[in-house]
Amino acid sequence: MKADSVPYLLVYISGHGFGHAAQAAPVINRLCELAPKLRLTIISAVPAAHLHSRIHGDFEHISEAVDFGMKMESALDVLPKESLEAYQEFHRDWSQKVNAEANRITALDPDFVLTNVSYLPLAAARKADIACAAMCSLNWIDIFQHYCGAMPGAEAVLAEMREAYVAADRFLRITPGMTMGTLPNVKPIGPIARMGVNRRKEIAQRLRLNPRDKLVLVSMGGIATDSPMASWPSIPSVRWLVSPEWALPREDVSSLAELGMDFTDLLASCDAMLCKPGYGSFTEAACNGVAVLYVSRKDWPEEPCLVSWLEQVGRCQEISREAFETGRFQQSLEDLLAKPVKPPIAPTGIDEAARYLLRSISIASP
Repeated sequence: MKADSVPYLLVYISGHGFGHAAQAAPVINRLCELAPKLRLTIISAVPAAHLHSRIHGDFEHISEAVDFGMKMESALDVLPKESLEAYQEFHRDWSQKVNAEANRITALDPDFVLTNVSYLPLAAARKADIACAAMCSLNWIDIFQHYCGAMPGAEAVLAEMREAYVAADRFLRITPGMTMGTLPNVKPIGPIARMGVNRRKEIAQRLRLNPRDKLVLVSMGGIATDSPMASWPSIPSVRWLVSPEWALPREDVSSLAELGMDFTDLLASCDAMLCKPGYGSFTEAACNGVAVLYVSRKDWPEEPCLVSWLEQVGRCQEISREAFETGRFQQSLEDLLAKPVKPPIAPTGIDEAARYLLRSISIASP
């Protein structure tokens, strides 16, 4: 470490939804427990308020996006053509971007760089001779290849992407995760999820729920999506918890803002969650013992591994896009809640990743 013996970690977190922060935050919190003097800088377009709600302790936040994932029309719809154009523009002056980011890393002078899951900082860290690693359930090579790989001009982008990811000392592939067969530096680790506190009794009192009422949290993972709830018929004995943007003046709908509680505590207090397939949603539900009703994203390449894992360790039920938009999924919800309850799974990847980072920082900074 530096002369002041304070370990310094620089973390890049993708702003493509909130799932990347959901993966990074528990590991950072555990690392701070193992290294209480850790100095932390986070570069991310994720809003500071959301980062502070997830990450304990102090950190410097540089509000900037160094990746964009895929261009999205909504939480469920990818825009392949627009994504290819954006990537070609991003890579047009690739060497200059790498040099500029390397200069920033050199100026910050961290002991180690962690990214979830931008690849530019990995190429830049290698150029700056700073040890680095990636950590995620996916990488942008596989996602970009799936949607844009057959389009003219994609190969040049893919080659620079791969070179950057290979520059990492390790790619910590979180369970459940994509295979990532094109990367030689993959190290599988266990699931990562934040654990919540069940506050059901308090919520029931504040919302005046009946004992038989079912509480269902609706979450689309931090990507703006128009609400279809105006088309949903009421389902007897079901109360929906939704973001303020989705709140309607209905007796069966309550805003998360109305409760003012930690999101994961709310999740842990619910009978079920309605969501799209996403790493953070699926693992937090499984680790907190909550059933999942999910809107299939048939073209999202990460979906098969997420669904397969959740079917093994938790309770889940698929509904169609049409059912989601019309609210015709009462029977699916009833079938889901009738499934046998499985014991919550342990998020073992948190400690695995934190201890890897602790060792890596120590090795990188003798």
